[in-house]
Amino acid sequence: MLTGTSVDRDALRARANELLQLLVGRPAELRDDQWTAIEALVADRRRALVVQRTGWGKSAVYFLATVLLRDGGAGPTVIVSPLLALMRNQIAAASRTGIRAVAINSTNVQDWTSTFAAVKRGDVDVLLVSPERLNNPEFRDRVLPELVASCGLLVVDEAHCISDWGHDFRPDYRRIRSFLEELPAGTPVLATTATAPSRVVQDVADVLGISPGVEDVLVLRGPLDRESLHLAVVELESQAERLAWLADHLAELPGSGIVYTLTVSATTEIADYLSGQGFKVASYSGRTGDEDRLAAEEDLLANRVKALVATSALGMGFDKPDLGFVVHFGAPPGPVAYYQQVGRAGRGVDRAEAVLVPGTEDQAIWEYFASVGFPNEEQVCSVLSELRAACGPVSTPVLETKVALNRTRLELLLKVLDVDGAVRRVKGGWEATGKAWAYDVERYAMVAETRRSEQRAMREYIATTSCRMRFLLEQLDDPGAVDCGRCDNCLGSPLATATSAVAVEAATARLERPGVSIEAKRQWPAAMESLGVDVRGKIQEAERAEVGRAVGRFTDLGYGRRIRSAVAVEAEDADVPDELVGAALRVLGAWKGEWPTRPVGIVTVGSLSRPTLVESFAARIGSAGRLPVVGTVRHRGEHRLERSNSAFRLRAVFGAYSLGPELTSLLAGELAGKPLFLLDDYVDSGWTLAVVARLLRLAGAGLVYPLVLGTVG
Repeated sequence: MLTGTSVDRDALRARANELLQLLVGRPAELRDDQWTAIEALVADRRRALVVQRTGWGKSAVYFLATVLLRDGGAGPTVIVSPLLALMRNQIAAASRTGIRAVAINSTNVQDWTSTFAAVKRGDVDVLLVSPERLNNPEFRDRVLPELVASCGLLVVDEAHCISDWGHDFRPDYRRIRSFLEELPAGTPVLATTATAPSRVVQDVADVLGISPGVEDVLVLRGPLDRESLHLAVVELESQAERLAWLADHLAELPGSGIVYTLTVSATTEIADYLSGQGFKVASYSGRTGDEDRLAAEEDLLANRVKALVATSALGMGFDKPDLGFVVHFGAPPGPVAYYQQVGRAGRGVDRAEAVLVPGTEDQAIWEYFASVGFPNEEQVCSVLSELRAACGPVSTPVLETKVALNRTRLELLLKVLDVDGAVRRVKGGWEATGKAWAYDVERYAMVAETRRSEQRAMREYIATTSCRMRFLLEQLDDPGAVDCGRCDNCLGSPLATATSAVAVEAATARLERPGVSIEAKRQWPAAMESLGVDVRGKIQEAERAEVGRAVGRFTDLGYGRRIRSAVAVEAEDADVPDELVGAALRVLGAWKGEWPTRPVGIVTVGSLSRPTLVESFAARIGSAGRLPVVGTVRHRGEHRLERSNSAFRLRAVFGAYSLGPELTSLLAGELAGKPLFLLDDYVDSGWTLAVVARLLRLAGAGLVYPLVLGTVG
């Protein structure tokens, strides 16, 4: 089929069709657009950008192209793939065509050496690499040069992740540019995505050097509508009604599917409620362990559960052709992200339901996630200054003690600076390269405005009386967008919003069930000596708090709004609301069986912003439980530190509290060795409770049990 530069294209297509039947396990034939992409990669060795809806068959293009290129003597295909779920599904699919596929990611480090050796021997046809691996020092320096030299095809899957205009920007993806620059001439490159408006497509093309209009580049952009999807919005007034609607209508939804939520806590609340209503469901989020996540995915794939209640952690790459529905309990922050998640459903069935059930808390959640995005210019400059002044590599934990950024935001910043060439990841941490770098104020402002525009568009989607599918496709700049004739608006038949009294009662009972554990701090942050705090290693058992309790999380569907209203910065400092006192007493009632000895008194954390709230909380709990309020641990300062990282928060509170002579005397005397409650308004990082509990323990107190109204996390 391939003889020098002569190509028998008919034979090539016939072979591709044979392979397709092996891949899908049934009689099948490539569509013309799929063949166009394969032909460009295999016969013409071109670069291609493919923007096609989920389920179009993008993976078939690169798997078949791999076999055809390997038949012609080409090296292995390298697929840069963003998610472990995607890798697992792709490896399983590849094996059906005899493709030997392996993955390199954070879960199989122990296999890297043998995998590298197999690649070098030519025993691997497809190597799937997470974008983060591209800057692992060992991989970058030892493996990447050989891959670049031998690569037969480079595939960039879910390529919208390259763009910071996209809904799932990942800075590691931009490292692919350096990979491309080193590829031998004539190496074909394929970039694929299903959810990319024009601005994202252009950004991807610019980064990958495959700009539309360049003679040697194929751009395939097809219609993004999927005729199986039926879109609808159900608006309900209360959280209990929203939960009840799920319970009343989940059984009516076809097959099995996904219930998406905006927060981790909502996944567990909703799954717990639906389980209580007799449904087989499971929760799934970024906090779910790898083994449990894999088991949950397998249960959904095998239809052993009606639904997974999930955050966006269950997203790109999860491939279940017969997924019958996607329900969003809360709206994503933009229509592009929404359509990407909706696209999980209806790939291999005639009809799938996509229902959005928005909530009043959605906007607040969007704003929170926006507030913890890319750091501001001052924070970026402080990181660069610290690295430039260092005499060698600086680890991320040590860098946390130098700059007021939490781990997630610091790692995001370092990746961006690394991609831009201002810093470099090396063994032992990070170092500055000396390359000049400027904060692109205009670009980051434009990205922020784009996010706000997407939020407005999402609100418009919910409110529109026109075709919902057309609205989404126009947001994706699909030139073929027309009225779908299938959504609730096109049909003029909105979904029923009625809920049964039984379901509402059960939902209300679940939402009114208070109680969240507060894990005790067990380890001091690293390198605290550099911040003037002389602690290190484990917190001694005799100095730490016990596992505590909160009435609820700020993000809880039930008590979250009421807790936020009581402790918000702008809220008036007033007596604790009766309903929160009642909830706290129920928490204590459920908790009391876990105390070896009942606490004998209450100590409060002195509050600068809400003293009335905290003091009234202690008084009400003390009165109900016949417990004396024995003292307050006073704050010496005037201000609390804003959101920062663990090390800076500990420094801010470590020397900020004092017991006072009266409380000190009680702890050394009649309260010595006695258990106590420690009350505060809410807990965020947990260091205030840890520091105050340590003071009490060192002064003679027995076990210390924290009790607060709310927890941020």
